[in-house]
Amino acid sequence: QVQLVESGGDLVQPGGSLRLSCAVSGLIFKIYPMRWYRQAPGKERELVASITNTGGGTNYANSVKGRFTISRDNAKNTVYLQMNSLKPDDTAVYYCNAVVGADGYWGQGTQVTVAS
Repeated sequence: QVQLVESGGDLVQPGGSLRLSCAVSGLIFKIYPMRWYRQAPGKERELVASITNTGGGTNYANSVKGRFTISRDNAKNTVYLQMNSLKPDDTAVYYCNAVVGADGYWGQGTQVTVAS
């Protein structure tokens, strides 16, 4: 049974930082690319960042480039999203996704709220 469990979401002030984690079990983590998505109320789900299976390649949405960093630890079966200089527009539920097949596997999401 494949499981993705996100954690690290919180309420943070503008300009603050958070680190999200996604622990993966039930699949051979090291062979799959991983992605972070987010969905704000009333908006479509947005791809935020992606990372290759080795961690050697990353891509980011323009809206987070230079502020967010995706990384992974294949020994711990975990992918991370370091978020700095947070803005109110970053408020959303953040989901990790294992890129397996057409849709892949999804976690349940973790809420990030950026407000003063």
